[in-house]
Parts: sequence; structure tokens; C-alpha cells
Amino acid sequence: MSDYVPPRSREQVADLHFMDARYKLLDLAAFLDRLDRAAGGDDHRVRGLRAALPLLLEKDEGRVARILTLWSDPSVTPIEKADTKAASGVWPGLK
Repeated sequence: MSDYVPPRSREQVADLHFMDARYKLLDLAAFLDRLDRAAGGDDHRVRGLRAALPLLLEKDEGRVARILTLWSDPSVTPIEKADTKAASGVWPGLK
């Protein structure tokens, strides 16, 4: 017996995952609305989210890798000491 599983059609993928993706998109929109109503300055994490949004619209595979690369620290030299106790999810130097 073969272990081959034929790839799913676009309709099958949409049937399986659309409602989850819809929820996540609406949740992100609500988060951005809350940020717009909040006081305070700019935040590198929010800059990272906003910078990633155009990448979601690209019609090419590899969106996840491009977004993770965008959010990553591009430096190649190790730092002597970490300046935070935890990762923030987006490199603070992102412009």
C-alpha cells in the first residue's frame, strides 16, 4: 500500500481552513483598532506587524519565511549581553 496522499485542491484547503483564517484576520483588525484608540508612542512590534501586512498579499509561496526574515535581527556579530529577559517577536531595530 502506498503512503502517497494527493495534494488538496484550493477548494478543499478553503473548506478546511477559511473560518480559522477569517477569525485571525478579524482578530488582527480588532487589535489594530484597539491600538489606534490607545495613547502612547510607536512600538517596534506594531511596526513589524504593519510592515508584514503587504507580504501577506503577495501571490507567491514563502510568505512565512519572508515575514520571519523581516522580523529577524540582521546582525551577524553576537552581542555581549542580552538587553531584555525575553524575545519580543520582532527585532527592535526594525524601521
